[in-house]
This record gives sequence, structure tokens and C-alpha cells, in this order.
Amino acid sequence: MNINYIAVLAAAVVSMGVGFLWYSPTLFGKAWMKLMGYTQEDLAKAKKEMGKLYALSFVATLVMAYVLTHVMILSKNFYGYSPVTTGLTTAFWSWLGFVAPVQLADELFGGKRWKLFCLNTGYQLASLLAMGVVIGMIG
Repeated sequence: MNINYIAVLAAAVVSMGVGFLWYSPTLFGKAWMKLMGYTQEDLAKAKKEMGKLYALSFVATLVMAYVLTHVMILSKNFYGYSPVTTGLTTAFWSWLGFVAPVQLADELFGGKRWKLFCLNTGYQLASLLAMGVVIGMIG
């Protein structure tokens, strides 16, 4: 299997960009903070740990992009879709079959709010779709 590591890296960077935008004050950041029960002071205190958290998140996103690439290669070979269509369909079905159910279980047993579930799971869908498009276009 030929993996385009530039595509994997680019997909991870785009995913992080989607996250920064999604959770920015312009989009859903204020709602997320409210749903999580965080204040500006809480975020200011957590700032010194953010670099570590973003680094770990980026590593996890690289793994996700790498695995998505593998599944896309298999899907493209099996279905014969165009690369971008393969990226979008693979990302969507991966989200629906793996990400959304795990986050739903967290919601059901973790006592979180449904709005928070929708916000976070929506981000995961947007992130995976963006990665699928990038990998499809570059990979």
C-alpha cells in the first residue's frame, strides 16, 4: 500500500485548523465553554498546559489521518470512486460507524448535555470530511 505521507500530514494540519475554527469564539467556542462549565479564568489557568495538549492531539490526528488513508485506499480499489468522493464517503461512514457511537456512549453514560454531544460530534464529522477531501486531493 502506497501511503502519501505529505497527504497524511496535510490532512492532520487541516483537521487541527478545522478544530481551531470550530471552537473559536466566532463559531462555537463560547457555546462550548458554557456547556463545559468553563470560564475565561479557567482557560487562562489551563494555558500553560495547552502546548502539550495540542501536541498530543496532533499526534492522535496524524494517526487518524494515516488510518483514514488506509481505509480510503481500500475503498477506492473496491468501489472505484473518484479520490474526493472516496474521501468524503469513507470519512462519513467512519464517523457514523466509529466516532459517533463512541461519543454517544460517552453522552449516555457520562451525563453530558446533548447540545455538547452535537457540538463535539459535529466537529468530528467536519474534521473527518476535511481530512478525506485533503487525502483524496493530494494522496
